[in-house]
Amino acid sequence: MSSPAVANGELYRDRAVILRTYKLRESDRIVVLLTQRFGKVRAVAKGVRRTNSKFGSRLEPMSHVEVLLRKGRDLDLVSQAESVDGLTPMLSSLDRAAQGMAVVEAADQLSLEGEPDERLYTMLVGVLRTIGDSPSPLNVAAFFWKVLAMSGLSPVLDGCVRCGEADGGETALVAFDLNEGGALCRRCRSGTSISPAALVIMRDILGGRLRQALALEESAATSEVTALATRALEHHIERRLRTVSVFERH
Repeated sequence: MSSPAVANGELYRDRAVILRTYKLRESDRIVVLLTQRFGKVRAVAKGVRRTNSKFGSRLEPMSHVEVLLRKGRDLDLVSQAESVDGLTPMLSSLDRAAQGMAVVEAADQLSLEGEPDERLYTMLVGVLRTIGDSPSPLNVAAFFWKVLAMSGLSPVLDGCVRCGEADGGETALVAFDLNEGGALCRRCRSGTSISPAALVIMRDILGGRLRQALALEESAATSEVTALATRALEHHIERRLRTVSVFERH
């Protein structure tokens, strides 16, 4: 699906999450946004690096804003920006900030310029609000697994992905192989080991029991699920996430 048609010079309004920014000239900034209706957009925010900028603080990564943009040939222009969800909750702890940066980086890697993806936008807004309310150790992993499932890459978790045998007894699921796309039994095992507790958590995340999973305290199993989710997403996007080291446990 292509983005709604907007002619050069025309103004358009949308809601967006700021994915990242970088400097342009002395006082300007390029802002990368995931918008609700237009997909990923790159735009110039003029003068926002000046101390008297009216809306520069609203255009920081993780911010959820309503923006008025002017369509340009190469880069659009930010004309207005109003906060929808402020950054205060996200910056109230290092854990929240790290989780927020991890999910916006993933959304940046998963989105394409000019390709609307309202489901990804909605999921990103939802996970950022959840992180702001409660920095569960599984917020990032749950988002990664959910977006992979949304992309048609939901892992096989209830039986061996290779032989099809159900989990239990001699065919207990003991490994997970990213190339195979799911869990494997003792006889077919390849990839990395996975614990029964981690399998339960992943089934909860992907089986409609997300709230139950997010209520868990940090443990070896939650760290295992997060590490595996990160590797699965990196396998899909074929590159390493910059924020990954924050969540790896050794």
